[in-house]
Amino acid sequence: MGKLAPGRTAIFVSLGITVAAVLVLLAMDRPPICECGYVKLWHGLINDAGNSQHISDWYTPSHIIHGMIFYALGWWLFVRRGLGGADAAKRWGLPLAVFLEAAWEVAENTPLVIDRFRSVTANFGYSGDSVLNSAADIGWMAFGFWLALRLPVKWTVALAIIGEVVAGVVVRDGLTLNVIMLLFPIDAIAEWQAASTHG
Repeated sequence: MGKLAPGRTAIFVSLGITVAAVLVLLAMDRPPICECGYVKLWHGLINDAGNSQHISDWYTPSHIIHGMIFYALGWWLFVRRGLGGADAAKRWGLPLAVFLEAAWEVAENTPLVIDRFRSVTANFGYSGDSVLNSAADIGWMAFGFWLALRLPVKWTVALAIIGEVVAGVVVRDGLTLNVIMLLFPIDAIAEWQAASTHG
């Protein structure tokens, strides 16, 4: 793929979008950190009060894959289609990815989406993200974007598949399953996920 290596302006714009998302989430009364009062680098349970409250968890691979997907989208728009001119890829590739991820983090923490997660996905105990977790998710997405920027396509695709398979095997969830269950809930998948012992 053509390179979407961001310039200095693109990096600053991306940081600005991240800060704006953090401020919006705080204005939505999302907790700054886990209400348990401490911060963990890794939290491995998906259906307890610490899920989506810390720096990384079993949904981190999904956000890394977001970055890979957004890189592909940026390449298609700015390199393949030539949208915005010759320098658009460097100017807008990363900011577009960060904007999309930030928009999802805000939407994900609205009552409508929280209730949807609780009712149809494996996250029946989901109560929304801490602001720290949302900011970290944006960072993990940027890491996925960077991997897609640096690695050959075949390795990027392989890493995405590995992330999905590992999460699917261990916690019976992941990006693909989340999308399926959010949009088109399937009883058989819900029953299979409910039988997971990795709560």
